[in-house]
Amino acid sequence: MRHSRRSRLVETDPMMSDSLVRDLTVALEAIPLIDPHSHIDPYQPVSTTLDHILGYHYYTELAHSAGMGQAVLSPAASPRERVRTILMFMDRFANTAQAAWFVEIVQRFLGFTGDRVTAADTDQLFDRAEMTFQQPDWESQVFAKTNLEKIFLTNEFDDSLEGFDTSKYIPCLRTDGLVFHLEQASVRERLSKATGVTVGDATGMRQAIGRLFEHFVNHQAKACAISLPPDFEPCRVDEGELNRCLAHPTNDPRDRRIRASGVFWMLAEACREFHLPFDLMIGVNRRVYRDGVYQGQDLYDQRTSLIQYAELFNAFPEVTFPVSVLTSVQNQELVSYAWIFPNVVTNGHWWYSNIPTYIMNDLRGRLQAVPQTKQIGYYSDAYKLEFVLPKYSMYRRLLARVLADDFVRTGQMSETQAIALGQRLLRDNVRELFQV
Repeated sequence: MRHSRRSRLVETDPMMSDSLVRDLTVALEAIPLIDPHSHIDPYQPVSTTLDHILGYHYYTELAHSAGMGQAVLSPAASPRERVRTILMFMDRFANTAQAAWFVEIVQRFLGFTGDRVTAADTDQLFDRAEMTFQQPDWESQVFAKTNLEKIFLTNEFDDSLEGFDTSKYIPCLRTDGLVFHLEQASVRERLSKATGVTVGDATGMRQAIGRLFEHFVNHQAKACAISLPPDFEPCRVDEGELNRCLAHPTNDPRDRRIRASGVFWMLAEACREFHLPFDLMIGVNRRVYRDGVYQGQDLYDQRTSLIQYAELFNAFPEVTFPVSVLTSVQNQELVSYAWIFPNVVTNGHWWYSNIPTYIMNDLRGRLQAVPQTKQIGYYSDAYKLEFVLPKYSMYRRLLARVLADDFVRTGQMSETQAIALGQRLLRDNVRELFQV
């Protein structure tokens, strides 16, 4: 077992005083990870300064929420002073899961020995990070320290898929722009350049989507994905109406709905044709806090329901739909759909649900109700590789606790069987569902 991989955070966690939980955690840490969703840039996957770590939106939005102004977030501001300022406010959110991620990062990657980071640590950590992150093999070191084997990307439809190892960095076609922003001339121009098709009707749109899928599949893409607003309800649309809305794309709300539903339906058809899962990330309401920091404006919206997707799930039984929901409140509905629909899979703990208390409750519900082969346990959603380790560490500790209390101690499973279940959630299901 990889005892050396354990952080001081793990060793001092009260949960880890339980020997069964500790043993399960160590066993789960030994499982090589396949991370099925991230925002990693394969051309610059690791951080080069500590500013890349604390520039993650969780830290800027928490610091801003706790009273920090936004001037320091300007690109013109000094990276070192931005780090110092965020750390100055970290005392105010040191209680959060996100602060614990940061502590684990600096412990595991930078040799920090304290339990809390303050502004007084800025210069030492900034200089150490600059030296550490500049090592030519730093990317390989992070993969090794994280026990990470592969990680999925989030690729725009016109992203270059050349120049990186697609067996390690797995492309995924992100389609938000195609569904929701075709009224923008720039999006249509990008689509035409990427596919050689000038879209003016449904036939042209199908041809363009087909070429995109061929290109992505030829470059080892393993999924199509989209984030969806709370009021979206995919359905078949009249071909004539769709032709009209594609010929002259406008911002008219009715036309936007027709166009979005029609293009979304075509994407589902392409997923069926090319045998790709269609990741649905449901319920985000964009720009709720209009004056928020970059990437800190969006919130969940409880008006959304999976009943809006019932026609889709019924119409495409051959397509696997890994579904993420923003709220723990909606987890029971997701559990029920995965319980009933063979093609619906529970997928990770997204964004505002990625908090220990919500993960524990949601994980318990899924393990008690959904077939174990239909659950993708976790994904990092990381923008830099350094974040995969602390996020998965948090999840594995919680998973070990649930496996210990709900399965081993109840006599439902042996410890060996519980570890096998953990491996299924962490690795096996990702391999089988996405064929990686």
